[in-house]
Amino acid sequence: MLQASPMYSYIPVKDVRRARKFYEEKVGLKPKQETAGGVVYEFGGGTGCFLYPTPNAGTSKASQAFWRVEDIEREVAELKRRGVEFERYDMPDMKVQNSIYTGGGARAAWFKDSEGNILAVIQNDS
Repeated sequence: MLQASPMYSYIPVKDVRRARKFYEEKVGLKPKQETAGGVVYEFGGGTGCFLYPTPNAGTSKASQAFWRVEDIEREVAELKRRGVEFERYDMPDMKVQNSIYTGGGARAAWFKDSEGNILAVIQNDS
């Protein structure tokens, strides 16, 4: 049953105002709704996320969410133009160029939000 249902991500934030400034000004998102002290953003394919306040924000060392994109070079360039800084990782099995890692059938670029959460843009090689 769940396989056919949309899935949404939770993005933990310590400071909702600061996080909204990052997501709306640097990432370019438009909020859909404010609720329960947080904010909902909608994306393509009926997906979305909920930024919610918690003191636990930024504690995960793993990616919180990713956007599957058609043109990763364009997306990375646009995010950089808006002031997003991309992470650098030591991944010997992957080639990196212009913040984009290639390997395993995909290309990916990771960045941290204002709260320390790790997010990514990913383009499948197909």
